[in-house]
This record gives sequence, C-alpha cells and structure tokens, in this order.
Amino acid sequence: MKIYFVYILQCSDNLTYTGVTNNISRRFEEHQKGLNKNCYTFKRRPLKLIFQQEFNDIEQAIFFEKKIKNWSAKKKYALANGEYDMLQILSECRNATHSNYNPKN
Repeated sequence: MKIYFVYILQCSDNLTYTGVTNNISRRFEEHQKGLNKNCYTFKRRPLKLIFQQEFNDIEQAIFFEKKIKNWSAKKKYALANGEYDMLQILSECRNATHSNYNPKN
C-alpha cells in the first residue's frame, strides 16, 4: 500500500508552502537543496518541515492539500502546532458585512 503525505513548510521569511508527495524525505530534500529555481521555496530557504499528515489514498491527500493551501498562515501554524481549538476561531468570518460581526464583543 502506498502512503502519501500532505506537508507544510515554514520558509525563512515565515511564509508557508503546502504540498503533497509520496516520499516526504526526498521531497523535503529537493526543496531544501533548491533543485527547481522556479519553485516558490527556492528564494525562501532554509526551510523547516512543520507539519505532515499521512494518507493511504491519493485523492484524499490532494483534497486535503487543496483545502489547507488556501488557509491563512495563522491557521496553518495552528494546525502545525496542534492548536485545533484555534482552527475554529481563525475560520470565523470577521468582515464587517458578515451577519455575526460585532466588534464590541
């Protein structure tokens, strides 16, 4: 059975990179060595692997990667740090046009 990984890297500028692979150590090494000059992480090295999640199904891995790829850096760091209660807080809409928005609370 093949195993797939969704991973989050912390870049030297504290931005994050999210990806999926079937070999986490090889893929991290490729990022760290800067083998692809067009890669998002190339100019942001050194990198730190801050999160990885295993999947048995590539479809599930890709679904999860796409889901968290659009998350804010704060939300990704909360996931990486195991601060699951913060995920809900960081997911709440705080736009002034949102019906639950009340800046006095």
